[in-house]
Amino acid sequence: MDLRLELVVLPVADVERALAFYAEQVGFHPDEDNRYPDGRHVVQLTPPGSACSIAFGSGLTDAPPGSVRGTHLVVRDIEVARSALVERGVEVEGIRHVEAGHVAPGTHPARRDHASFAGFADPDGNTWVLQEVGYDAGPAGTATAD
Repeated sequence: MDLRLELVVLPVADVERALAFYAEQVGFHPDEDNRYPDGRHVVQLTPPGSACSIAFGSGLTDAPPGSVRGTHLVVRDIEVARSALVERGVEVEGIRHVEAGHVAPGTHPARRDHASFAGFADPDGNTWVLQEVGYDAGPAGTATAD
């Protein structure tokens, strides 16, 4: 039996502000932007390279805005991904890694999968975690990234 996660609903206070943040700053692709006659406004966006999308809108969830925590975005090179987000105006925490059960600053020395992280939040306070998986130093030690 296949169980595919394809949509995560985020609670936001201002649909237009969230749309601008995710599309213009984070770089998610806008898939749907629907306004209904009853006043509801529902938006769906997809992170580049992802099979899972996010959705938010008026009347979509009764969860308080900003209450989603720790949704992970997997990247091949956390340094490149973090820099790209910062260049787009996203406030991203410094990179940290887990080694021998402790958290330390910077990327994991061996670039071990699932060991390096950096977080950020949307304007409502929903939090995201960049997680490095599949780092490849490439032929000349030059990182490749998605």
